[in-house]
Amino acid sequence: MASISSVSFTSLGQALDRKVWFSSTRAFGSNFDSFRFRPKICSDSICVRTSNSSSRMIIQCMSSVTDVPTVSETKLNFLKAYKRPIPSIYNTVLQELIVQQHLTRYKKTYRYDPVFALGFVTVYDKLMEGFQSDKDRDAIFRAYIEALKEDPELYRKDAQKMEEWARTQDASSLVEFSSKEGEVEGILKDISERAGSKGSFSYSRFFAIGLFRLLELANATEPTILEKLCAALNIEKRSVDRDLDVYRNLLSKLVQAKELLKEFVEREKKKREERAEPQKANEAITKCLGDFQYAGL
Repeated sequence: MASISSVSFTSLGQALDRKVWFSSTRAFGSNFDSFRFRPKICSDSICVRTSNSSSRMIIQCMSSVTDVPTVSETKLNFLKAYKRPIPSIYNTVLQELIVQQHLTRYKKTYRYDPVFALGFVTVYDKLMEGFQSDKDRDAIFRAYIEALKEDPELYRKDAQKMEEWARTQDASSLVEFSSKEGEVEGILKDISERAGSKGSFSYSRFFAIGLFRLLELANATEPTILEKLCAALNIEKRSVDRDLDVYRNLLSKLVQAKELLKEFVEREKKKREERAEPQKANEAITKCLGDFQYAGL
């Protein structure tokens, strides 16, 4: 079975349970600073000094570290690529997602695949629903993916390809991909082979969401179909079920938070209008007095 990454969406859902402040920010810190991912990922770039470590060994280790960017560097690349303020309700989740994806991206066993891309695109589009500008939403997507040194056009292209294929499938054809020929079938066969080989496939939450998106589009969301598809792909269904539950909970929290944001914006608009009324009245009085004084001359 595929190896399981421990990074999760759980902390995002917990954060959205708390009171939301809606100021725009470009800082890494925010009112959601209290939540963090707690990854347990082993990396070849981590070096522990031992009593018998030689200077040569230490130099080699330092060299390997420079080959992989740090989380801070990835986040900084994102901020450099997209410099406009992002409302904190979106920015907070984006910052935590980029941490998660960075840790997945630079695992030794990571290999990009279209199901993973579909999962991320699904999460991103759900998160950014209702964002003020389609142009900015696309620019943020590009900045995010490029900060991870990947191709945003490829993500979109592959996600669209997987969606179009899934819409032409049913429950039976979806789980029987191994007996069929085609581009997407070949992608799924490759994933199955790698997932069945210990250490050559890195499972992630985005992959689980991409998998479920395929089922949604094929109108085949029954638990038994998911179980069969997981078995065909050599993926542990228990992990997929857990991650999908967390994802649904996150979406629910995001809806609630966006409703709070909408109410906040409306209240602030009303306050601005109320503050503007006395100013308009004063301006009208001043103009009236000026006209009166001019007439008296």
